[in-house]
Amino acid sequence: MTNRQGGFAFWVLLMTFPVLETVARPSIPRWAAVVAVIVLYLWTARRESHLALALLGLTSSAAALAFGGSWSFTLTMSAVATGAVVRRWPGVALLVPLTGIAVLAAIRSDVGAMNVAFSGWGVFVAGLVPWIIVQLWDTIAELQATRKELARVAVSEERLRFSRDLHDLLGHTLSVMVVKAEVVRRLAPRDGEAAARQAADIEEIGRQALTQVRAAVTGYRGRGLDAELTSARDALAAAGIELTVRSPGSPLAPETDALLGWAVREGVTNVIRHSTARTCAITLVVGEGESEGAELTIADDGAGVTGPASGNGLGGLRERVEAAGGRFAAGNAPAGGFRLTVGVPEGATP
Repeated sequence: MTNRQGGFAFWVLLMTFPVLETVARPSIPRWAAVVAVIVLYLWTARRESHLALALLGLTSSAAALAFGGSWSFTLTMSAVATGAVVRRWPGVALLVPLTGIAVLAAIRSDVGAMNVAFSGWGVFVAGLVPWIIVQLWDTIAELQATRKELARVAVSEERLRFSRDLHDLLGHTLSVMVVKAEVVRRLAPRDGEAAARQAADIEEIGRQALTQVRAAVTGYRGRGLDAELTSARDALAAAGIELTVRSPGSPLAPETDALLGWAVREGVTNVIRHSTARTCAITLVVGEGESEGAELTIADDGAGVTGPASGNGLGGLRERVEAAGGRFAAGNAPAGGFRLTVGVPEGATP
């Protein structure tokens, strides 16, 4: 039974009053009504069945009109069940006949005009409030599903961006190497010295390409800190998370700037996908701490993690930071939420 079903089933305790009245004035019809209402209510709570709801409404209406007194609580239970099971707005109209029966039962019990009004109003509100709560639950579930989809799309777009970067990086370089290799093949039989020069050019181009690929893989060909902060604002806003950025605006070495940009990307992705946070703070401190470098902190107010902070994204980031001689820390913050801290010596390279 889900939490929602459990909260729904709680209201079966309202049958305490009809049960006490039945104990005081026992009869087979009363006990049969007690059993029927309880079984139908729990069936409705367990299965959210419209058939059980209809039978519950008929049984509680008949019992309230037949026995009066505290049996009006069975109408309240039917109203709660209606509000919890019915999803669409027109279905709330089912509360109208229940309210009318409650008013009629109160009039037959001769409880006074004020109590008659309270009986009708109480039954109507008892059904309307659960209906509103269920709508809120459904809306929250849709928002959570949307957040997960946004995170999935962000990962897909990042993969496409990285693929385009590698294509741009290697396409021209490999084309040049192929052309020079053809020149070497033509020159080799008649001019060995010229062929050797072309071969040396191929070697140099290959070394440069290898360096660039390594830089791309380690994140040094990323979009940079400022670009990643802009992207983080958009992504977090789309996920309904408020972002606060504290940065001195001091220029950073290209390698440090790119690595911290990578940290922002991975940290914000972690916030969107796992934290259920409402706020996120990104703080950059330059020229302080253990080294005269830069320290970036990403903290949220979410639920944190129940186990060790791991995953391909954060694991890869840890490797890149440590390869650059920096410091990496990720885990639950003492005041709650999750905190990622990356410290990099200025200008460090892996």
